[in-house]
Amino acid sequence: MVVYSGMQRVSDFLPRYMRFARHLLRSFLLKIPIHLQTRREVYDAIAKQTNFALAGDIVMKRICIVIASLFLCALSAVAQEHYTEGPVWRVQLVRVKPTQMDAYLTSLRQSSKPLLDEMKRQGTILDYKVFLKETKHNPEDWDLCLAVQYKNHAALDGLAAKGELLRDKILGGKQPAQQLADKRSEIRELLSSELLQEIILK
Repeated sequence: MVVYSGMQRVSDFLPRYMRFARHLLRSFLLKIPIHLQTRREVYDAIAKQTNFALAGDIVMKRICIVIASLFLCALSAVAQEHYTEGPVWRVQLVRVKPTQMDAYLTSLRQSSKPLLDEMKRQGTILDYKVFLKETKHNPEDWDLCLAVQYKNHAALDGLAAKGELLRDKILGGKQPAQQLADKRSEIRELLSSELLQEIILK
């Protein structure tokens, strides 16, 4: 009976917490982009909103860190209501220059595929996919989408160092990799590179 009463009090508290979280998101943090991925990005965004970037203003900085923590808790509460977080994706949109699609696909198959396959074998990435766009609305639109899947944001830590080791192993070192990049810049244009959080709706 006591346990039930306690659970009832918790369930009564949760709606009030959710209302507070939503109010916090709507009022103070209205201008902060919802796509921020890390705590540091949130802190930096709040710093810009509150103008604490004054030399020696440690007190204000700590206040902003507390507010940032509240924001993360509120955002987490709202997120938990609607979805759970899945893998993280790095997505690149590429526009291939006219008559160069065969050359670009050959380059991907000969150089990128062995590198990505090795990263997948070692567990550095979960998977990767290449998408070919079948509809094009204007000449400036993208042609290929390259997507690499990571387990979570923590999997991105130390990724550059791991990538360099594999690059040297697969491509033969920094100079061959740079030559490959230079050749690719002649046949394709990288339009955007985005980090996406996959979510699973509840």
